[in-house]
Amino acid sequence: MVIRAAAIDTIYLDTLIRGGWGEAFGVEPPYVPGGAAAGTVESVGSGVDPTWTGRRVLAGPGTTGAYAELVRTAIDRLVPVPDDLGLPEAAALAHDGVTATGLVEAMEITLGERVLILGAGGGMGTLLVQMAHAAGAHVIGAARGVEKLDLVKGLGADATVDYSETDWIERVREAADRRSIDVLLDGVGGELGAAAFALVGDKGRVSTHGVAAGGFARLDDDVVRARDITVRGIEHVQFEAPEMVRLATRALAEAAAGRLRPVIDKQFDLSEATAAHRAIENRTVRGKALLIP
Repeated sequence: MVIRAAAIDTIYLDTLIRGGWGEAFGVEPPYVPGGAAAGTVESVGSGVDPTWTGRRVLAGPGTTGAYAELVRTAIDRLVPVPDDLGLPEAAALAHDGVTATGLVEAMEITLGERVLILGAGGGMGTLLVQMAHAAGAHVIGAARGVEKLDLVKGLGADATVDYSETDWIERVREAADRRSIDVLLDGVGGELGAAAFALVGDKGRVSTHGVAAGGFARLDDDVVRARDITVRGIEHVQFEAPEMVRLATRALAEAAAGRLRPVIDKQFDLSEATAAHRAIENRTVRGKALLIP
């Protein structure tokens, strides 16, 4: 399948691979970046139903070389885009919508639970805030800077905390009414993630899927076992094609129905991919940055 791209997803992983982490993710230069795009089917391969041609679709995660005007993908990575959803919004949900939906399903967040989200102002964080709020949780969104905190608050967080401040852990405790955290969704990692882990109560649930602080949070395995805490890592949000399509279809449907809003902060011309990466690395993007061919 060949897709004429209308909007291309960018994620922090793209900047890591470009910065030298390629070997860790099975990528060797030279390569074309990008793992997802939304657009219109331009042509189909042999044996593929020709009625796909002209349809609005998402070439979902697992697609390669998506930083392009024409994107080639396998049919098992193709997700129809609902009529009521724009292609930029679909692209914004390509990775983050899939991962966030899978995380929330696995964490089984319930009414009244205290959920702490690190990196709440990013592409996936903004979705997790909305999903946890919809589940009836008491949501504490942690991010950096007033603009991101205001955004997170407007998306349904009950409290926000700036983790660039030295007393941020104490502020989280106050926001949780001095009670332990039931669910930690760590999109940042590093020392911030490790510090937040100490707030999680016995039998709590933790997802350590972020490396924005320089690496995954290092957790003490003995503590995890002794306190019966369930920990899920980045390997638990790597989905095979059928599951990816299911999760993407659900995320797109939620957005089309108005129950989920992908936050698109910046759009760059495809030729300005370097500027998009700089914005992501400098933490100046609230929500998503997209590339527009």
